[in-house]
Amino acid sequence: MNETIKNRRELLFIYDVSNANPNGDPVDDNKPRIDEESGKNLVTDVRLKRTVRDYFYNFKRKEIFVREIGDDDGKIQDAKKRAEDFLYGENKKTLAKKDIKSLNDMINIINGNVLNECIDIRMFGVTLPIEKDNTHKGSITHTGPVQFKMGVSLHSVDTMLIKGTGAFASGEGKSQATFREEYLLPYSLICFYGVVNENAAIHTKLTDGDIELLIEAMWQGTKNLISRSKVGQMPRLLLEIIYKEGENFHIGEVDKLVKLEKKDPQLRDEAIRDVSQVALDMSTLKGRLLREKGRIKTVRQIKDDRVELKGWFEGGEDVTLEQIEFKVNENTHS
Repeated sequence: MNETIKNRRELLFIYDVSNANPNGDPVDDNKPRIDEESGKNLVTDVRLKRTVRDYFYNFKRKEIFVREIGDDDGKIQDAKKRAEDFLYGENKKTLAKKDIKSLNDMINIINGNVLNECIDIRMFGVTLPIEKDNTHKGSITHTGPVQFKMGVSLHSVDTMLIKGTGAFASGEGKSQATFREEYLLPYSLICFYGVVNENAAIHTKLTDGDIELLIEAMWQGTKNLISRSKVGQMPRLLLEIIYKEGENFHIGEVDKLVKLEKKDPQLRDEAIRDVSQVALDMSTLKGRLLREKGRIKTVRQIKDDRVELKGWFEGGEDVTLEQIEFKVNENTHS
């Protein structure tokens, strides 16, 4: 479990939100992000990575590099100062910055400690400014082995504006409470696609054990993201396609091989309110998997029991089918 990964992987992750804001745009009144042409909901890869990082830190007690740290004056630590947290490792209390003889020494020490201690850097990479003094500056750059595209809903969505009153007066001596507005989506079924690159993993030392935690964090982190704007998110399907060692191959864009099918053809996309109103047509993806079965080692699946899959592997075929091994139906409600 501690060896650097040797197999490329593709990830397909589908989750939904009800009466929530999955990813507000801070430069547009924190409205949910919508593609104006298609009307589909967009969620940035940064939002998914934040979910994963928070799960690592809050639930698994793993160190992460990208987190907000304040000093005694209430100022937020910048990337340069954060990097220096890893300059001396366990000895940083007894050593001083002057003890580092060169900028290269400083870079090598920070790089080694960051990769050893921070699971998010091993996964997602980093660019770090390093400064020994005003004349000796450099950086550390790692391309993350785990890369996600922007998440896109499988249907067009509606945006709903909710108005209400706040808990406090609008000013000192005022009798009227403040008013508040927020934008929500009544429903959105969101699909993320990612690739895990075994070649980049050589440099960040990403392990199979790290990937196991990534899968757990995507599923459980989404479910446990319980904040006012995010409560109501539920993971529905997670596929991990693991390719054979040395293939340097992946199918690509597997998110485009899954189609949403409404059980009532007359139902508008924007009127969908629950996963029970739709099914996922997996037949095109199944065909591609079978076509590339010689390059595939394993396909693993986590599936919520409320989502319906059509054209997929069924029943006893799940265990072994055409040399593809499935570990399936770890239902969240059982």
